[in-house]
Amino acid sequence: LGWTFWQWTDCSTVPGFAHCSDGDRMNGTDPRSVAIPPYPTGVPAVATPPTIVGRAVAGKALAAERARAGTLPQVRVSSREKGDLIMLGIGGFTPLEGFMTRADWEGVCDGMRTASGLFWPIPITLSVDEGFAAGVETGEDIALVDPESGEPLATMRVSEKYTIDKAHECVSVFRTADPEHPGVKMVMQQGEVNLAGPLKVLSDGGFREKYGELFMTPAETRAEFERLGWSKVAAFQTRNPMHRSHEYLAKVAIETCDGVLVHSLLGNLKPGDIPADVARVAEAAVAEIPPVAASLLPVRRGAAAAERRAVEHVGRRADPGGALVP
Repeated sequence: LGWTFWQWTDCSTVPGFAHCSDGDRMNGTDPRSVAIPPYPTGVPAVATPPTIVGRAVAGKALAAERARAGTLPQVRVSSREKGDLIMLGIGGFTPLEGFMTRADWEGVCDGMRTASGLFWPIPITLSVDEGFAAGVETGEDIALVDPESGEPLATMRVSEKYTIDKAHECVSVFRTADPEHPGVKMVMQQGEVNLAGPLKVLSDGGFREKYGELFMTPAETRAEFERLGWSKVAAFQTRNPMHRSHEYLAKVAIETCDGVLVHSLLGNLKPGDIPADVARVAEAAVAEIPPVAASLLPVRRGAAAAERRAVEHVGRRADPGGALVP
């Protein structure tokens, strides 16, 4: 009793290990582990799952919109932006309907809230170079395509074009402007102009085909919880395979909840990460312990964003119906 656990960074250094590692401390043994600001005012520790807002197009409309995408000016998005598009499509970024406006970006950077007052810790933005931005007018539709295959991922009606202070975003979100920091490097390499606007999402990025039933949208996980009769669900987020202490946390949560959702992140790996296929085997094994369900989330955002990434994970577990986050 009385012990506390902190992960204060995922880019710590360990002697003899060449890559970033989690900076984990028990009971505040490292001073940096307690230098986290208070939990944001107005953000409940136990959240009621919000009404899902997804931007995916389906059925006959999907084929028509894909064909139309081929006639529009195209933006080849980054890997991070692709993950954001898929999340927006499945309702994983509820209630966002598209990429953020300048007012939203400013509010998120400075106070972790959008212009409407919605709590949101990390900006969800789309960037392009100045040349492309100059050739697109507000109100015009564009196509967003896969960074590797060129497959159309979404169409977007541009509602706003704006420039940002990248260094300000880095200091706000990552607490540093060090160009060697992976998150800072990602932001500084973005295009010079951000585009905002509502989306029609045309693809799940191939995750459904690759992972089958383990790939579940928020609507699907909520339906599964209802089928199982779960009303109080603990959500456990992880990017690497679960180990014995994680298994213990899941079992402890089961003692006070109807069930546990193991929610594993997918996306580009950083050096030292375990491939998703390996992690999937571990989570499937834990899911054999009733009452545990496993699901995969097609995104990895907020590289080394410390406390902002942690509270963002809380929100992303609420969308599929997880009300408690161990």
